[in-house]
Amino acid sequence: MRSDLITRVRQLAVNQRGNHPWKDLDDFDLLKSAQLYLRDYQTGKEGFTLAAVLLLGKDDVLLSVLPHFRTDAILRIQNLDRYDDRDDIRTNLIESYDRIMAFTQKHLPDPFYLENDKRISVRDKIFREVASNILIHREYMNAFPAKLIIQPTRVYTENSNKPHGNGIIDPNNFSPFPKNPVIARFFKEIGLADELGSGTRNLMKYVRIYSDNEPQLIEEDIFKMIIPLTPHATAQDIAQDIAQDTAQDTAQDERTVKIIEFCKTERTASEIMNFLELTHREYFRSKILNPLLEQGLLHPTIPDKLTSPKQKYFSSLQ
Repeated sequence: MRSDLITRVRQLAVNQRGNHPWKDLDDFDLLKSAQLYLRDYQTGKEGFTLAAVLLLGKDDVLLSVLPHFRTDAILRIQNLDRYDDRDDIRTNLIESYDRIMAFTQKHLPDPFYLENDKRISVRDKIFREVASNILIHREYMNAFPAKLIIQPTRVYTENSNKPHGNGIIDPNNFSPFPKNPVIARFFKEIGLADELGSGTRNLMKYVRIYSDNEPQLIEEDIFKMIIPLTPHATAQDIAQDIAQDTAQDTAQDERTVKIIEFCKTERTASEIMNFLELTHREYFRSKILNPLLEQGLLHPTIPDKLTSPKQKYFSSLQ
């Protein structure tokens, strides 16, 4: 366990409540109080729980216990095939929360808003709930990585899940279910989460203020959240998006014409890639070659054996 992190969470808990019982506990008793060190009454063994490792474990310990553990924060605004920015988060849940919040603060606007004559960050109110949901309610035995993706018109999250229902959650008619109650309680003690169920209500409230729209929470094997962003787009933002889309379409059309002209003589995939000055073979196949084949603009010379090393491609257009 990381002793510096235990010191930090003790202080966070005291900040929430001055007489918090963790204030006077040593590190080990704090872990036992938080149910992070338990005794198995069937075997008689005692030890740290998985929740303890996730919350307070050193990174090497955490990844040795859960090698697949990862939270992927992605900005995908201009480079839609890959990303414009990314944070590959593989650390304890406390610092994972910090990094998710920092990523959204870096890339999302924070419009001025007063609540009870006091300015608050509506953006942070929303993504406090999003970040805690991603970390608290995940099915950690599933290797599916959690994702937070910022797109031009929305923020989209995915999280492995043990569903207790199916479909879009109705905030006016749902029963919250604790997926990882020990982690949820720990987050509540240090002020990173509220009572079960209140987070959904807060999310609905502040997304309506932020984008004049409704978020969607979808309960399935992969739990999804969709936070709309579009109504806050300015006329300048929209004009820039249209200009960028137009420029991308024009560039793609020009590239298609060049490929068709180049392939009037039969060419291998490598020859076409070299002609386009591309090096990423999977990108070339999925985004350029396969669409041209599907549209009938290119044809394989060996159609019965598409993966043949002797395969070439030609254009029949004049």
